[in-house]
Amino acid sequence: MEKKNSLHFLKPIKKIFKQFHLTIFFVFITACLAVSVVLINNTLQETAEDPNYTSTLNTNTIDEATLNRLNDLHPSSQGAAEVTLPPGRVNPFGE
Repeated sequence: MEKKNSLHFLKPIKKIFKQFHLTIFFVFITACLAVSVVLINNTLQETAEDPNYTSTLNTNTIDEATLNRLNDLHPSSQGAAEVTLPPGRVNPFGE
């Protein structure tokens, strides 16, 4: 008898769940997605940097090798050098 009485109070909950199971499912999924968006947003907004940190990089200088390579580049208004194929080869893209 006690088992029947203990399940008696679950009948209204079971009836509501049976009637609105699809709605409850979509509300649950939407709530989970909303919580995940909020948690990801909070994670991305937090700054992990130390406020006393100062960078050791000097962004105002460039090394000499890189500067020489940049100076060796030709401007876009100047045409590219003519490509010569080795003897005996035919250019498949030529007309």
